[in-house]
This record gives sequence, structure tokens and C-alpha cells, in this order.
Amino acid sequence: MKKVVEIKNLVKSYGGKDYQTKVLKNINLDIYENDFIAIMGPSGAGKSTLLNMISTLDKPTHGQIIIDGEDISNVSNKRLSKIRQEKIGFIFQDYNLLDNMTLADNIALPLSLNGVKNTEAIARTKAMAELFGLSNHLNKYPYQLSGGQKQRGASARALITNPRIIFADEPTGALDSKSSKDLLVSLKNANERGNATILMVTHDAYSASYAKQVYFLSDGSIKCRLNHTGKREQFYDEILSLLASMGSDQQ
Repeated sequence: MKKVVEIKNLVKSYGGKDYQTKVLKNINLDIYENDFIAIMGPSGAGKSTLLNMISTLDKPTHGQIIIDGEDISNVSNKRLSKIRQEKIGFIFQDYNLLDNMTLADNIALPLSLNGVKNTEAIARTKAMAELFGLSNHLNKYPYQLSGGQKQRGASARALITNPRIIFADEPTGALDSKSSKDLLVSLKNANERGNATILMVTHDAYSASYAKQVYFLSDGSIKCRLNHTGKREQFYDEILSLLASMGSDQQ
């Protein structure tokens, strides 16, 4: 299986010469095609900082980040923009849908920006909408959709260009339990069908239980990893047990 992301001895520090705070300390992580990885940890552990580093939104102090074979640690901002456009999909907590466009147009927007022909864009939008259970909502505007439908629409938009990796930042943070489950099931299905390699940052053990591996970040370092080997409910219990043993407040 090919590596999509390689993180080597990643360090992120803030401050000046005389006083520095290390937020990330020698992080090493490989993400392979069709992985679904969740990163968990208490507030201040460095989860968001790590996600920002890997997703090209911030630069490391030391170490390497390699995406699809290319070291992005020292490339130009113009090249980083191209990498984001071609190889990365983002799912944010607050949807970021455009209110003056239908759901179909929101989902298809990245294809339009990339110059994809209209007939192909329509076909791909319909296929992605079906994957996320949105086929009956494509002509609606965001104000006509529930929070869960908006987030599934944002996820469909993130996947529409077939990016090398999807970065999801607390994607269920603003959703109720049913909407959260609908989104997570859709992401899991997309991953299992080979449509998405996913890295998700979450504080929620239930969300993390849909992943294939969960990494636990504490004090800027990866402390341990759990692999999903049985039923999801069993994996959820394993995550809760480990969080309790670590003295985490994540439950």
C-alpha cells in the first residue's frame, strides 16, 4: 500500500530564542492509502497544531512532511496552494457552504474551479450526493438544510475532486447525535469503497470509533495507538477504557 503522508521528526515551537514552547515534539506518523485515522487528545495536546502542519496551513519548526512523495516543508506558498487544490480535501466544523448556491452547486464548486466539463461535473456530483444520502436535496439552498445535511454536503464537496487525503477537523462538533452518526457512516462508507483516505481530529470517542486506527496525543507527543479489529461498539469501549487509564478528560 502506498504512503500518502509521511511525517518525520515533526517539531513545532512558538516563542523567541530565549523562551520557546514546544507544542509538537518529534511526531512520526505514516498514513497509507485508504487509511481512516483519528487523532485524539485533551485540550492543549497539539491536535489542531498537528492538523494545521500536515494540511499545509502552517509550517513546522523542524522535521519533514511528505505528501504523495513530495516534501512540503520548504516549498513555496504558490506550490502549497497547488497541493491543496489538487491533493487535499478539507472538512471543517462550520460547513463553509455558500448561501447563494444550491447544494449541487456547492458540491460541484471545486470541479468548476478546476475547469471540469459541465456534464462530468453533474455526473460526479450526483454520484457523490448518493454516497452521502443527499440525492433528494441537491436543489435546496443551505438555509433549507439541517446541520447534518450541510456537513454531509461539505464532505461530498471535499471528496468530489478525488483528493489524495481528507482532513476533517472536529467534523461532528456542531451536530446532534443522529446527524453525527449519519455523517460518520457516510465517511466510513466512502473510506471502505476506496473513495477517501481520512485523517480526523476529534475529542469524541464515539466519532473516533468509526476510524481504523486511533492515535492518542498528549503533551505534544503520540503516546499510543489503538487498531480497530472487531465491532465498532467494542472499539468504542476500548477507546473509552484507554482514555480512562490515561487520566484523560475526553469522556
